[in-house]
Amino acid sequence: QAQLVESGGGLVQAGNSLRLSCAAPGRTFSSSPMGWFRQVPGQERQFVAAISGTGGTKYYEEGVKGRFTISRDNAENTVYLQMNSLKPEDTAVYYCAAKAGQEYKGGYYYFTEIYEYDYWGQGTQVTVSS
Repeated sequence: QAQLVESGGGLVQAGNSLRLSCAAPGRTFSSSPMGWFRQVPGQERQFVAAISGTGGTKYYEEGVKGRFTISRDNAENTVYLQMNSLKPEDTAVYYCAAKAGQEYKGGYYYFTEIYEYDYWGQGTQVTVSS
């Protein structure tokens, strides 16, 4: 039912890496601003990383800066989140989001707030053990 589909989550030990993927079956978000958010049960969903439609502009939450990398392959209509040096505090359900609006497609805009996004995936679990 979700417009976006995340994959790549799993259980890893601290210090290891995972790469999450976000695909959009039946839709084209290849030039739309995209983002990654994460949520722990009982807590608010929080921003992780964002990328502009062109892929030319990226922004990260301070806690993941230098460890995580957001990227996209517009030809494959897919967005990625490479997560290196994972920490236990990274444990969460990770969600992919896309922003609608023709005016933002192919541009350098990026967004960091939940309300700014229009489409979401169902999430993929990432668990990092100590």
